[in-house]
Amino acid sequence: MDLDRAASDHTRAWRADHKGTKGKRARKVPIIEEIRPLIAQRILSAGPNPDARLFTGPRGGRISTAVLRDATHWDTVVTKLGYEHLRRHDLRHTGLTWFADAGVQVHVLRRTASHGSLTTTQRYLHPDVHKITAAGTALSAHLSALRAPRSLPSPIVMTR
Repeated sequence: MDLDRAASDHTRAWRADHKGTKGKRARKVPIIEEIRPLIAQRILSAGPNPDARLFTGPRGGRISTAVLRDATHWDTVVTKLGYEHLRRHDLRHTGLTWFADAGVQVHVLRRTASHGSLTTTQRYLHPDVHKITAAGTALSAHLSALRAPRSLPSPIVMTR
């Protein structure tokens, strides 16, 4: 994905280049702290042109799917890891699931992913067994708190 350098640093997000998105719509995407140094380096490398792409293909243009596959040695890496079935698009599912696991609300995930409906976004979310078990534990704790006997408040004493 290409990033638009026009967004100010205080927004902590950049506008995705809408020409390369499935819906041909611009969207804001969060830039997490872990990759901020890389983004800062790319901004410096891109120079003063505000329309310059931060990431480019080997000839300076848009990064195509084939270029990305070749540059990352995707086929070799996933084969060595034993995940031949893994597609790059699966990483989008993983990213959205991690956002959800971090507590990001689903309507925000929908906008981040540029999905037209919450139903589409929900198909991208795959909680693991630990999250499902934790949800059950949280519900049990909540129900226990509701069943616990409550003490009466102390009487109010007024003094003059």
